[in-house]
Amino acid sequence: MSPETVSLVQGTFAKVAPIAPTAAALFYGKLFELDPTLKPMFKGDITEQGAKLMKMIGMAVNSLNNLDALVPVVQDLGTRHVDYGVKDKHYDTVGEALIWTLSEGLGEDFTDAVKAAWIETYTVLATVMKEAASETA
Repeated sequence: MSPETVSLVQGTFAKVAPIAPTAAALFYGKLFELDPTLKPMFKGDITEQGAKLMKMIGMAVNSLNNLDALVPVVQDLGTRHVDYGVKDKHYDTVGEALIWTLSEGLGEDFTDAVKAAWIETYTVLATVMKEAASETA
């Protein structure tokens, strides 16, 4: 990822972080709208799950300048998601819900360049997760 991509993702996430509970609620609402079959995978309190999601995204975003440290964490996450029943196709749905959530949360700050930066970042991280998962299965 280019420094510009990292800067765009980090800068825009800083604008989303203050509305983290709302962003998480938007995300899960959109996720379950896109694929209602995913809802049973989330057995606990969805508000608590949303807080974990936003914390994990924040950690990943803040670590984009240090991929050597981030990749093992993301690989572990991908491996753990196998136990939850996550399949490769689910990553596309999650990506779509994430991009939609960012567009809602950022409004006019969600430019074409920001969208492209987030898609690139999500694709890289999701690919690492899927590869780790496939090595586990």
